[in-house]
Amino acid sequence: MVLRTAQRGCMAAAIAAAFAHPAYSQEAAPQPAHADDQAPAPVSAAAAPADGLKLERVVVTGTASRSSKMRSSISVSTMESEAISLSAPTSAAEVLRSVPGVRAESSGGEGNANITVRGVPISAGGARYVQMQEDGLPVLQSGDFNFITPDSFVKIDGSLDHLEVVRGGSASTLATNSPGGIINFISKTGEQQGGNIGIQRGLGYDETRYDFDYGGRLAEKTRFFIGGHYRSGEGQRNTGMNTEEGGQIRGNITQELSNGWIRLSFKHLDDKAPTALPVPVRVTNGRISEIPGIDPRDTTFYSPYWTRDISLTKENGKASSNVNDGLRVKSDSFGIAASFDLGNGITLSDSFRKSNNSGRFLGVFPANNGVAGNYVIATGPDKGKAYNGMAFSAVVFNTSIDNADNTLNDLKLAKTLAINGGKLTTTGGLYTSLQKLGLTWNFNEYLMQLTGDKPALLQTASATPGYVGPAFGGCCMRAVDMEYKLLSPYLNVGWEKGPLNFDASVRQDRQRANGTANIATNGLAYEPANEQLVDYKIHHTSYSVGGNYQLNRDLALFARVSDGVAFNADRILFGTPLDGSAPININTVRQVEGGVKWRSGSASAFLTLFRAKTDESNFEATTQISTANRYDAKGAELEAAWSLGDFRINGGLTWTDAEIVGAAAGQESTIGHTPRRQARITYQIAPSYNAGPLTVGGSLVGTGRSWADDANTIDMPAFRTVNLFARYQFNSQLSLSLSVNNLFNKIGYTEVEGDGHAARSIGGRAVKMGLNYSF
Repeated sequence: MVLRTAQRGCMAAAIAAAFAHPAYSQEAAPQPAHADDQAPAPVSAAAAPADGLKLERVVVTGTASRSSKMRSSISVSTMESEAISLSAPTSAAEVLRSVPGVRAESSGGEGNANITVRGVPISAGGARYVQMQEDGLPVLQSGDFNFITPDSFVKIDGSLDHLEVVRGGSASTLATNSPGGIINFISKTGEQQGGNIGIQRGLGYDETRYDFDYGGRLAEKTRFFIGGHYRSGEGQRNTGMNTEEGGQIRGNITQELSNGWIRLSFKHLDDKAPTALPVPVRVTNGRISEIPGIDPRDTTFYSPYWTRDISLTKENGKASSNVNDGLRVKSDSFGIAASFDLGNGITLSDSFRKSNNSGRFLGVFPANNGVAGNYVIATGPDKGKAYNGMAFSAVVFNTSIDNADNTLNDLKLAKTLAINGGKLTTTGGLYTSLQKLGLTWNFNEYLMQLTGDKPALLQTASATPGYVGPAFGGCCMRAVDMEYKLLSPYLNVGWEKGPLNFDASVRQDRQRANGTANIATNGLAYEPANEQLVDYKIHHTSYSVGGNYQLNRDLALFARVSDGVAFNADRILFGTPLDGSAPININTVRQVEGGVKWRSGSASAFLTLFRAKTDESNFEATTQISTANRYDAKGAELEAAWSLGDFRINGGLTWTDAEIVGAAAGQESTIGHTPRRQARITYQIAPSYNAGPLTVGGSLVGTGRSWADDANTIDMPAFRTVNLFARYQFNSQLSLSLSVNNLFNKIGYTEVEGDGHAARSIGGRAVKMGLNYSF
């Protein structure tokens, strides 16, 4: 009960402090020490020139106290809501492809993305080494749960104020399970009076979306914000039916006090969308080629001719699912955040959120790349007719997300002292979380036509159309009921004097995992005798030390060394004993980085040199293979911006030289190879131009050649996509926008199965038009 007691105590202290002080008087104004930690922090015009990277923008992510990008000793990028909305991204991961140093494989649709940062591998699904946050707290405590990734619960709409992305640095000590970095989606809080309503329509495909947001003052010291979206349609990939439906609504209310502020917030999300899994391809001499009729940019194998999938429940009952529901996510959350100046340089802040998360993952995975033969069609308008052609083994990944609830709290107490002309700030914090994970896996195999256009099921020996039986030998009917409790005290000491900023921090993450896991016998029934008991404790102490020296107003140098951890969760179930009788594997990242920040007029640049050493263990659901690799990566990351009049251009370039330097017994042949999916070069460039009421622009996002497997036998070609946007402002309130993603309809492979039978690509060309009214 330590966790629950700590959370109640933290919130009790925060609320008591809030109501112990009266509201601001007419003349009073918030002081910097009271500043809203997650509110928009505009650049001060008097502070510095208006450089393209906004180096004077105050950031709150990955720092113990608010600091400008110019004075902080971390690699951090920001994206404003206007720039994000102009590009009309289809998912949170697609937004991140424009951030230098971030690898975001946005090929899974609106969720289920693989995300990491420069130098750190993508060796499992999700975002193992990066924490995705909303307003400073994680969406999910682990980023790489099977079938449930944090980006699936993050939707981009008008409620987003801006995005802050920290790579490396102090992320290892200011958050848990985030040694690679932190991605923080920061909400609007009603600082600006007004709102928007908008409608957006897909051109060439069926999708309609409605957006709204409004915020402002309810009273002199009380402000609010509410916003959200709803959309429906087939979506960008071919499904032959309405497979997208849902949206979210978010809101908050903030009360400003004489010594700080307190905020209540909520979120309701209920959404479903197709999930794009790999599709059959051929690999010859290490080269990928497409199969006729299977377009990897468009094919999903959702179809109106599916039968309902019957799955096994944890109680050995039966559940019936519509395969075409795709990825369904639900979330209801409530949060309280507060910050108070207690006097004498002492500041108390607290953030709390309780979320109820659930859903279901339904996708069609090909177990082979097709077999030619004579078949009989079992579903659809041609039922009973002969079919002479290609068929494939279609495995339905049907995983019920029974429970992904979490309760999170981050309490911080800071003391600032003026010493010898400098400023010493000591921050102590206690982070607690309870993350539940209830999953019910079901993998059924069917026989299906190999076509990307409304495929039908084919007759088998079963009375159920197309049904073959439990997939992969019955390995993957699994029942998981886990709880992961974290208690993480941390300490940060920062010194600032003149041009020098220095900080050192330490964090000890203590995790206790308990619960059960079971595999159904032959995929048919769960037996109590096979249940695996999980009950173990692990801990790790992380550290980060960094400094920033501003040579002059427009030039600064920084350096940092850090060590962090990402604890394993359900990916180590069903392996070695987890009852506390055997050591538990953890994943660690050690990083060294340094660089320079420069600006001159409207030009600015941010260069970081880095080296990262990663030690990890992993298990892959699709290959049933366990790995334990060590990686060594070094490289450089450049972010730059320049403007001339109404013309602006931003860009980034990341060069990475990565190598596998250690492997598990029997896998030593991969040592010396390049890690899978690790390109040496990635880049982004985004120009734009304002011509009176017309704004036009675009972006070029590219990825160099990489290997699909650690054995370095399958080549994933380099690819680049061109995206365009235009907006015409009829007046101060009404605007019309047009966006084109992947203008030239390029294929871009992001992953390939180890034997080469299937691969996943980014989506094809998508054109949207929108109309927005501001008031």
